[in-house]
Amino acid sequence: MLEIRDLSCGYGKEYILENVNFTAKSGDIVCILGSNGSGKSTLIKSIMGLIRPLKGEVLIEGNSILNWSWKRKARFISYIPQSFSSTFQYKVKDIVLMGRTSYLNFSSTPSKEDEIIADEAMKSLKILHLKDKIYCHLSGGERQLVKIAQALAQQAKIIIMDEPTNNLDFGNQMLMLKHLKECAEKGMTVIMSTHSPEHAFLYGTKALLVKDGRVIEIDNPNKNLREVDLEGLYDVKLKVFKLNFKNKMIKMCIPMI
Repeated sequence: MLEIRDLSCGYGKEYILENVNFTAKSGDIVCILGSNGSGKSTLIKSIMGLIRPLKGEVLIEGNSILNWSWKRKARFISYIPQSFSSTFQYKVKDIVLMGRTSYLNFSSTPSKEDEIIADEAMKSLKILHLKDKIYCHLSGGERQLVKIAQALAQQAKIIIMDEPTNNLDFGNQMLMLKHLKECAEKGMTVIMSTHSPEHAFLYGTKALLVKDGRVIEIDNPNKNLREVDLEGLYDVKLKVFKLNFKNKMIKMCIPMI
């Protein structure tokens, strides 16, 4: 289990978020919602240790990870940033194999077992046919799937993604979210920031609402995330309505323009 306890984070002496508390367990999909500049990326970077928390703790299975080495941390957490590009002509299989780095010694190279694990990760996402393609030549949706395959090859228990659907068309968004749901069903924990409340309604087991330096945790957002919550979060009038989908009531929202 990942636990964020009394976390305050920011840059230098400037606090962006204060007293953040939430938990995420195996199988959870946690959707972080908030406007641009609210602190979603700051929260993610603080959890990852990319910026040092000003106060509080990040714990995995009850242990603070503040002073963990990157190698130990990588055994538990994989991170997929908003964008990833390279000036090198890496093949897809090379990018996915980078997920095995934390299992290698300084001078060692990926073993046959590492290659098998990488192939299985690509196969599970149905992108094995791309393994010899140049990564930077792929579409945005294909690149995101490659990065998810890298996270699967890493065999971490937690995947953290910063706006993973950014710049993806609708079809690729749905494909990527489908695979993330499958990861959660296999017992992984998925934490992702998103601009779309529908992602929380459709896939989220929890939502984190980020505004004015505070984070509010909401369990079962399809049931408990309300119209008034979203209006206050985004400062816009909107309407939340329900659809009956496969005998399950699913919430959707539209802005009142």
